[in-house]
Amino acid sequence: MPSSHNNRVSSWDEIEDSALVQLVYVSSLTLVSRLSASIFDEVECHARNYNQQHGITGTLCYGSGHFLQCIEGEKAHVFALKQRIFADKRHKNTEILLLQTIEHRRFADWRMRLLFLERWLWSPASKKQAAQLSPYLPFAPHNWSPDGTENFLQIIKTFDTPPHIKAAGITYNALGNMFRHIAAPHQAFLIVQGVLSVLLVVALVLLFL
Repeated sequence: MPSSHNNRVSSWDEIEDSALVQLVYVSSLTLVSRLSASIFDEVECHARNYNQQHGITGTLCYGSGHFLQCIEGEKAHVFALKQRIFADKRHKNTEILLLQTIEHRRFADWRMRLLFLERWLWSPASKKQAAQLSPYLPFAPHNWSPDGTENFLQIIKTFDTPPHIKAAGITYNALGNMFRHIAAPHQAFLIVQGVLSVLLVVALVLLFL
């Protein structure tokens, strides 16, 4: 069930030590991390092992170079995990979107399942199931409001199966994001250089005919 807005807090000091907590944060992969498709397997495997040992559940979403993770558990365990995550150099621009106490876990049976929110890589079945996510795509969660974040979590909780892609798709996606990261600021320059290169080749061909 959705959490009450009255349970939202601005600092850890406002939370009782015995409380059940939900933390939602966002971050962006570094350029080096975007080149490695194995990072997703590493993150998911580590999360499952660590979280099962510490009674933490939730979901981890990735799309367009960004992570959004919802973590639920006892305050001490969630806070300790938050410290580890925020110190991880594989991502940057880490921000908390939502911090609140909860009566019941929203993702009690998910075990930190990883969702890939790259619509162009989904199967037709995934696209049909995830139609409600259109307002949240392309995935750019850094500016989401607390209410928008809760609505997003409620939508993905209803999925019969999580949207997913194969490892090869992840590799192409990582390379594509890397190229987009480099090319976007210099797009006009690259287009001009491309056109000039084509014209140069044509001129050389005509010269030697």
